Amino acid sequence: MAQKTPRPKHNYEFGGPPGATAIVFGLPILMNVFYFACNDLSGCPAPALLAPRSLTWITLKSQIPWPETGLSGFVSWEATAWLGAYYLTSLILYAILPAHEVPGTPLRESGKRLPYRFNSFGASVVQLLACAVGTFVYGAEFPVWVFIADNYLQILSASILLAFAISIWVYVASFSVRHRDPALRELAVGGNSGNLIYDFYIGRELNPRVTLPFFGEIDVKAWLEMRVGLTGWILLNLSFVAKQYRLYGYISDSILFITAVQAYYVLEGQYAEAGLLGMMDITTDGLGFMLTFGDIVWVPFLYSTQCRYLAVHPVNLGWVGIATSFAIFATGLFIFRASNKQKADFRKDPDAPRFKNMSYLQTKRGTRLLTSGWWGVSRHINYFGDWLQSTPFTIPTGIAGYIILPAGTGLAVTAANSATMLDGREVVQEAARGWGMLFTYFYAAYFAFLLVHREGRDDAACAEKYGEDWNKYKTIVKWKILPGVY
Repeated sequence: MAQKTPRPKHNYEFGGPPGATAIVFGLPILMNVFYFACNDLSGCPAPALLAPRSLTWITLKSQIPWPETGLSGFVSWEATAWLGAYYLTSLILYAILPAHEVPGTPLRESGKRLPYRFNSFGASVVQLLACAVGTFVYGAEFPVWVFIADNYLQILSASILLAFAISIWVYVASFSVRHRDPALRELAVGGNSGNLIYDFYIGRELNPRVTLPFFGEIDVKAWLEMRVGLTGWILLNLSFVAKQYRLYGYISDSILFITAVQAYYVLEGQYAEAGLLGMMDITTDGLGFMLTFGDIVWVPFLYSTQCRYLAVHPVNLGWVGIATSFAIFATGLFIFRASNKQKADFRKDPDAPRFKNMSYLQTKRGTRLLTSGWWGVSRHINYFGDWLQSTPFTIPTGIAGYIILPAGTGLAVTAANSATMLDGREVVQEAARGWGMLFTYFYAAYFAFLLVHREGRDDAACAEKYGEDWNKYKTIVKWKILPGVY
């Protein structure tokens, strides 16, 4: 009897199956914790959380926007239907708007290229223009802004459920992929371990696609990554700007600044959407819970936390604060764009005159690795620029934290960094000062962790790709991301 060939040991990431399990079930809980703990009912964090020794569920429940109907109140048919309408709108715009059609990178098995259709920038512009018209007519009471703010929990829950549904669908469908599939379907190496929960999280199929009447063929991974979540991030921010105006009768410079720079960040990325094709998300990772949840839940709902915070606790930066925040953003953006452009130009034409005096390492593969210019500073100086430009997303929230007091207490008159709502409620910092940073600065800390982890994945991929040449390269360019630090 022939012996069954044992499956080779898989190179697990994210803590392997235990880590994948914790992430799959932990992240949805974390998103809800962020919503309830930093809220517009009692404070950020809820005051009861500041006294953990005397904390009880009854006390905490009275200070958070827990639905009156309990867990069933987490979802609603209305919010789910409107979320579906939003996705349908994006699909329609994908199908009818002019698009830039480009081939992807060569696939691992066949060497062939899949076609991609990109028009997310135009789709976002159309949706934002429609909302601009609505805001012009209705002001801060524009029904879209009011609905998002009033149904945040239900929209979040519907998005989480949708992320699970898509992840289950693509996981099950991946088992129909054949070797040398004529439809150019392939399995992702990292998501084909044989462990159910790990593969569900990482993603088994590399580029799952679906063909729908009228809409045509859709690359599900690229579509999710560049459209609904990113545009939704802007829409959530704008809804919180409108909410601040409804609460206070004015709009603070801090929330305007964050909304503007984050909108630029999104729209600039969508404008250069084709750049996605060279990223690890497309070339290496399969579509599983990791990318699906990240695209349609983590990005829009977590990344808009700062504006959600500022909607309730306005912060006035002044011209100095705005200028400082913008300078940090512009510096990070310059490093990110300049370094990426230098790398792209060198790959395209390494013998160009501008590279004449720049050093490089000739690899056995026949390619060259830059060891000077931006890429002589660190092996991923672009990651540092990307992180630096993201820090002004959090800095304008200041030393965050607030407590909401009933009208008439009078503390807002004398307390620093306080505000009084139009209905008389007072927002002060008091004991909450600093604790709100756990929520508003979480993004910057997470993004730093993400980039460090990504650098590790890149290092492993390059070591496999270049072999001894990569070790030689690392002796020349010693720093990974930030010179002198890491």
